Amino acid sequence: MKKLTRKEEEIMNLFWDKGAMFVRELLEYYDEPKPHFNTLSTMVRNLEANGYVSHKAYGNSYQYYPVVSREEYAGRTFKGIISSYFNNSYLSAVSTLVKEEKITVEELKELIEQIENAQNNEHR
Repeated sequence: MKKLTRKEEEIMNLFWDKGAMFVRELLEYYDEPKPHFNTLSTMVRNLEANGYVSHKAYGNSYQYYPVVSREEYAGRTFKGIISSYFNNSYLSAVSTLVKEEKITVEELKELIEQIENAQNNEHR
């Protein structure tokens, strides 16, 4: 699945937060200067072509709704980052976070404990 552009992600966040909408409803959530209706409509149709949204027809109008959840997209994006920047090594990613002091050793130990507890609960 193709990574979203910043503008596409902005649209998807509106769908994820607000649910199904017509393009004219989507337009109402934008501040001035609002994008042109046709521009927004084209972007939504592109999101549909890329498998992020689908639609339900109401006469000549389409109500669009997300078919990819925010969590699913975030997971795919995270996997892409690990693949692209850390040679598919989650250990490398975590190591980088520790080296750059984005996560402390204590936080890492707490994370390991949470994972172990979750695994122990699964096996019961």
